[in-house]
Amino acid sequence: MSLSPLLSRYDHVLLDLDGCVWVDQTPTPRAREALGELRGAGRTIAFVTNNSRLAPEEYVRKLWALGLQASLEEIVTVGSAVQYELADRRRGTPTYVIGAEAVYRHVTDAGMRVVNGTNRAPEAEIVVIAGHDAFDFTELRVATQAVLAGAEMIAAGRDRIFPGPDGMWPGTGAIVAALEYATQQRAHSVGKPDPLSFRTALDRLGPGRALMVGDRLDSDLGGAAAAGIDAAIVLTGVATRRQAEAATEPAPVAIAENLYALVTA
Repeated sequence: MSLSPLLSRYDHVLLDLDGCVWVDQTPTPRAREALGELRGAGRTIAFVTNNSRLAPEEYVRKLWALGLQASLEEIVTVGSAVQYELADRRRGTPTYVIGAEAVYRHVTDAGMRVVNGTNRAPEAEIVVIAGHDAFDFTELRVATQAVLAGAEMIAAGRDRIFPGPDGMWPGTGAIVAALEYATQQRAHSVGKPDPLSFRTALDRLGPGRALMVGDRLDSDLGGAAAAGIDAAIVLTGVATRRQAEAATEPAPVAIAENLYALVTA
């Protein structure tokens, strides 16, 4: 097997995870072979995800557990983008976090003071929003109170849904939309399609021509365009073929049934 003519034109490949490399705990069809072909042909890889549920080292462990090789340097998570954004704020700023444990670590590593579980939570000056499985009304209530009192909202993306083991699940964007509706304020999003994650990956990969491969028109295709690189869409996640074929501004350079079909000739 050899690389497809499309992939032969690129030096680097940026890969989305959910819906592209895997769905929940299951790799997409022949994903391991696809990654092997890319590495065997000398292509460098970065995994770029809007899913903040895991820390970078946890993503490495998951990839290896599924038989997919990866190194820590290849992982670019939206949690890292949140941490980068917060690093410009005053250290010790009281921050309320909606998110998984990995997001809490990124917030504290940025020097912020997490006020969850204290009576100062509604007085937070920053609210960080990232989807997680234990999200509840209390988080929505406290975050709403903080934003109405003047807190800034920083969101880990606006993805409405993502592929789960039994169909589509609500993403970070669903929580962001609820908070924006409740407060009539606009959150600042640092996840895809914001180009920050793409630029972080490109800085690590170095010079050369790069292709983004993902399953979403908004975050993957749109974010790649914002970062000035091409994108291809695979049909193992959110986008349907009809939607992908209708996309024009920007348009994907290719549409494939899955990552393996895109990568191999």
